[in-house]
Amino acid sequence: MITREFDTIAAISTPLGEGAIGIVRLSGTDSFKIAQKIFKGKDLNSVASHTLNYGHIVDPDKDEILDEVMIGAMRSPKTFTREDIIEINTHGGIAVTNEILQLVIREGARLAEPGEFTKRAFLNGRVDLTQAEAVMDIIRAKTDKAMNIAVNSWTDPYLTSSTTRAKRSSIPWLRSKSTSTIQSTTMSRKQRPRSSVRRRLSLKPS
Repeated sequence: MITREFDTIAAISTPLGEGAIGIVRLSGTDSFKIAQKIFKGKDLNSVASHTLNYGHIVDPDKDEILDEVMIGAMRSPKTFTREDIIEINTHGGIAVTNEILQLVIREGARLAEPGEFTKRAFLNGRVDLTQAEAVMDIIRAKTDKAMNIAVNSWTDPYLTSSTTRAKRSSIPWLRSKSTSTIQSTTMSRKQRPRSSVRRRLSLKPS
């Protein structure tokens, strides 16, 4: 049985609205299989990875063409999620992108949850937590400065990968050291002789 974390997901990857291009993305083991069911053009199973392929999206039940498209075919592990990815580049209209999304869901994909493509990239070791957060920062950046900071968080080796893991591994040691110091200080205060306390009190000016 395919678990929810590793089934094939799909979502519209471009903002909803009118535009030149809309992209419906699939990620998972059955991405190529599902796309082939609705694509009239080259055999996607035989095309080279990381290529764009011209054809049409067809509703197999009605034998009706929905749109003229370019399909990006990318095979794992050299993808963002490290899974097989299909990107259907369609005309950017609300109706057509939604229709194609519903079609791939009907053929076996599941609607992706918000951020699930990035979650899979993290689970599959493609990005670490710092880079996963940087993805959202890049998307939300409103200025050049904000974008540059987010890109640096994504690419800076001192903020990612082995360096981050090394810093995280030192956290338990620092926590235990701090706890030990606090306990030692507390014990020393508790063990201080009462006579010394009385002496200090007697010397205190009235």
